[in-house]
Amino acid sequence: MEKKEGYNSYRIAVPPAFEEIFSHFYFAENKSDTAITQTLLPSYQTIMVFSFGTQVSFTIPENAELTINKCLVLGPIKQALDYTLPPNAEILVANFKDDAFFRFFGNASIMQNTPIHPDELLNENCFTHLWSELNKIVENTDRINHILDFSKPYVRNRNQIAEQIIGFDDNNNSPVKDISEKNQLSERAIQLHHKKYFGYSAKEINRFNRFLKAIQLIQETASSIDTKIDWFEVIHICGYYDQSQLIHDFKHYLNLSPSKYLKYQQSICNPRS
Repeated sequence: MEKKEGYNSYRIAVPPAFEEIFSHFYFAENKSDTAITQTLLPSYQTIMVFSFGTQVSFTIPENAELTINKCLVLGPIKQALDYTLPPNAEILVANFKDDAFFRFFGNASIMQNTPIHPDELLNENCFTHLWSELNKIVENTDRINHILDFSKPYVRNRNQIAEQIIGFDDNNNSPVKDISEKNQLSERAIQLHHKKYFGYSAKEINRFNRFLKAIQLIQETASSIDTKIDWFEVIHICGYYDQSQLIHDFKHYLNLSPSKYLKYQQSICNPRS
């Protein structure tokens, strides 16, 4: 991402014991005198955002704007979001991995593009208390360790079907069909399990992974000096039928054409890279 004066951001790795729960943490702060707006790529992960200092705002699809007071949960992130950090604002973002949100909150679910305070999911004010404790801590590593300790009692064991979905690595076969046969369940039952524990269908994530492959290929090519993007090569390598299908996915996920993405990618944050 483009380096902006006074804007600092970085990823923070998760200890091995928590790699099933969080993919990583992300921190951003604005030490400049003007508000800074960034775009967050879809990740198909649910995120928990802690806001410190000046209140941060997110613009979600349908152009609805929300202000984060202390913390909120949003996701799975299926389309690009804009977020604005005013001067003296900072955020710490926990990125739930795979089925971790549902292992944490049980069968609680949130509607797409409908942010919610995590206390409402557990019917208690423990996250408000957690935010108050985090607000007193200066170092992000200490904040994260505090979040991890806080999380331990809430994490449930992984569902057997979810375990099989996560472990499925045969790209030549359908996980839904394969797992349904193995467990003597209907394909519809496996599809419902997928949606329940991950927040999205197998079809949705397959489409997104194809798009993500295109994004990564474009970024790699764009980083090479004097190398132009061969869009037909992108279409072929990533498995698109034609150029219109590639453009349709870019419009769906980012509301940008591929060429516009190439132009503005320096202000876009890829949460998976």
